[in-house]
Amino acid sequence: MQQQTDKGYTRSRGMDGAWVIDGAYLLKAAPGIFDYMKLKSELERRTGGPFRESYFLNTVSTHGDAAQDRFHEWLQHMPPTGPGMQVRLYTTKQMHGTCEHCGQSYSRDVQKGVDVGLATLLLRLAPDYDRLVLSAGDGDLADAIQGLVADYSTQVVVAGFRGSVSRGLLEAGAKALFIDEFWSSVERPDVQHYRGF
Repeated sequence: MQQQTDKGYTRSRGMDGAWVIDGAYLLKAAPGIFDYMKLKSELERRTGGPFRESYFLNTVSTHGDAAQDRFHEWLQHMPPTGPGMQVRLYTTKQMHGTCEHCGQSYSRDVQKGVDVGLATLLLRLAPDYDRLVLSAGDGDLADAIQGLVADYSTQVVVAGFRGSVSRGLLEAGAKALFIDEFWSSVERPDVQHYRGF
């Protein structure tokens, strides 16, 4: 069955879904190590059906990291050996600063481009999907979510962790699904840290 939105876009109905991930968010917000394949399966079950597409956006250091490279490669493996995600990587940029307490200069890599990539991807996917699941917590995505809900009648679910999802995302019309509520179904207590695959 076809549906025409207020903006004139036509798409098939049927709770077709996609999952979009801010990789750094999931890594930092999670209380421990989790199984991406189990998490994908739980999110599909809890949000209305299989994801036709899954995207993992992350930054990579300009210095390279073999374990991280293996992990990103594994994410692209199709089931049953991997979660079958499309991986989009952005390079980090150097941030330079001075410690306000001791005056010492420092440099560190910071994430660059992922938020714009997430917003752009969500807006590109919206005409083709009834359901978008976003694993991110940044309030900068609120305008994109508000547009998805208003212009495309897309159901947006923010799948994240309590205390790490911006209130602005939920006020923009996204529904919350807290992974904390089913953490025991996806955690990997046998693994201390990600070592790549």
